[in-house]
Amino acid sequence: MADFILRPCVASDAAWIAELRAVVMRPDLERLGRFDPVRVRERFLKGFQPEHTSVIHSDGVDAGVIAVRPEADALWIEHFYVAPAHQGKGLGGSVLRHVMEGSADHRPFRLDVLQGSPARRLYERHGFVLESEDAIDVFMVSTATP
Repeated sequence: MADFILRPCVASDAAWIAELRAVVMRPDLERLGRFDPVRVRERFLKGFQPEHTSVIHSDGVDAGVIAVRPEADALWIEHFYVAPAHQGKGLGGSVLRHVMEGSADHRPFRLDVLQGSPARRLYERHGFVLESEDAIDVFMVSTATP
């Protein structure tokens, strides 16, 4: 299990998170023919909700971010990005497990991952299953109970 803390996100985190999103999502978006260097940042900035977002602090640096947005029927995991230098070390799995196990909410977790993204395997290891999909997006729901 990777060492980390989650700190509350603040509005001034938006710019670096938008950059992180562009870096992390670029390979999948390019593969799908949908990478636009301006749009990838603007889309995040338009919907950024710091009150639902936590910064992943690990190895002395801000290494990623995760948002959990409550809806009537689910808790949506969004903007879950780990910087490339911190990937492959168990950090993403540790954060996801922490967030899911720390929830006392009865609603299931849901998320959206891009088609062909290696992140899908992470989500499947943590109890997410396919709910629906299209040519670009895979919608998943957690079958695990927090």
